Amino acid sequence: MKAEVIRTYENGKVTIQLDATPAIANVLRRAVFDLVPTMAIEDLELTKNSSIMYDEMIGHRVGLLPLTTDLKSYNLISECSCEGAGCSKCTLKLTLKAKGPETVHAEEIKSKDPKVKPVYPKTPITKLLKGQELEFEATAILGRGSQHAKFCPGLAWYSYKPKITITNEKLDAATLQKYPPQVVSNGKIDKKLIEEHNLVDAVDGISDAVTIEYDPTCMLLSVEPWGQLSAKEILLSAIDELQSLLKKFESAMEKPVEAQEQKE
Repeated sequence: MKAEVIRTYENGKVTIQLDATPAIANVLRRAVFDLVPTMAIEDLELTKNSSIMYDEMIGHRVGLLPLTTDLKSYNLISECSCEGAGCSKCTLKLTLKAKGPETVHAEEIKSKDPKVKPVYPKTPITKLLKGQELEFEATAILGRGSQHAKFCPGLAWYSYKPKITITNEKLDAATLQKYPPQVVSNGKIDKKLIEEHNLVDAVDGISDAVTIEYDPTCMLLSVEPWGQLSAKEILLSAIDELQSLLKKFESAMEKPVEAQEQKE
């Protein structure tokens, strides 16, 4: 299967062309959602909270903060050598101490690992009035989107690659006005503008001047990260996780049927 990056965006989003069927593209999409591990706060111990928000609301907001993730330094708890006890290889402590009057932001959370911190420092957690305090200790772990949405690293979607054919000779002033102004340049429809603004569906079927065809064996897979990992890291991790599952499946298939029946 061939893969080629055809477009990158300022927000980290990447679009990749795959010479594959929708089934393969969907497997990668699901792997991004369900299998790629990221760091997120799992446990929160509040020692002081005199803000207007209940403890549960603070916990909910802090738990959903995206954290930058270092996949090389941490293990999933279920796969760690500590066997779930919670060591420095699978857990990370973060703390916060704040006193009003102020708006408490995510950047005030102190992490014991500088590589793991809130992706968006200016995310507000709560507002404290004079004399009010917020203090907690949090534990972050690696997890997968199949466990909870807070571990999901971003968005992923796919579509058929469009083949756009433009015949500007068929355009008159009245017909040109029917098309989105974003795709018009110097009185003509520009193919690059259609792709750049993602307006393929918007221009399809308006007139014979623009025709759209799709190749069922060529897909466009887009990945838009939320900041825990880059798009490249997400895709490489998704592929690694899929390979691991396939090896487990292959190993299970090689076992004699009698051995499996005895185990059951």
